Amino acid sequence: MSHMPDFLNTGAIHFPAVLDSGQVAALADQLEPALVKGRPGKRLTGGLDSLLGQEGALGRIAASLIGGNSFPVRAVLFDKTPETNWSVGWHQDRTVAVRQRRETAGYGPWSVKGGIAHVAPPISVLEGMVTLRLHLDDCDEDNAPLKVALGSHRLGLVPADEAANEAKRRQVLACHAKAGDVWAYSTLILHASERSQSGGRRRVLQVDYSASALPGGLEWRGL
Repeated sequence: MSHMPDFLNTGAIHFPAVLDSGQVAALADQLEPALVKGRPGKRLTGGLDSLLGQEGALGRIAASLIGGNSFPVRAVLFDKTPETNWSVGWHQDRTVAVRQRRETAGYGPWSVKGGIAHVAPPISVLEGMVTLRLHLDDCDEDNAPLKVALGSHRLGLVPADEAANEAKRRQVLACHAKAGDVWAYSTLILHASERSQSGGRRRVLQVDYSASALPGGLEWRGL
């Protein structure tokens, strides 16, 4: 597709108006019970196949970026509000969720988050992934847009204490969006987010996709 060269170079691309206003409202109503007051986000475990699967609006975007065999491996609903507001410094997403711990060459260290086993995989696994962010609210400069350091997905694994300085050396893009827009970024890209100043909500459905199975009996945790 025509946007592929830009995505491979920058590591981020904007898809406007993936859902219309009616679809956004219906999805927001469907997801509202999943939100827990006082918590920044909630991992989702099902019920979104028509959106996230291969024939869904997000599934088709993932397929266009990492291939037709892509599938969702993790979905998280974030809700930034005046009561639940946070910032995240520059970092890479470097772990994946699996069904159970199985010692496998090249995989580690291990951790447990929310009762789910997570592991740092070889970089080749992360390089083959894409993360999609579907916005349920408008997101301008005051509403904590995700910031990405363009091209940083091509650096490999960046030590955590060097992430901020590395981001400063690159063009930083603030991912402004309208409700219904999707931002796609390489899962390895350096990214950050500040506290919202808008006084409103900033709901984002974030979904990680892969197109490859894991080795050694490891299984993606999935949705």
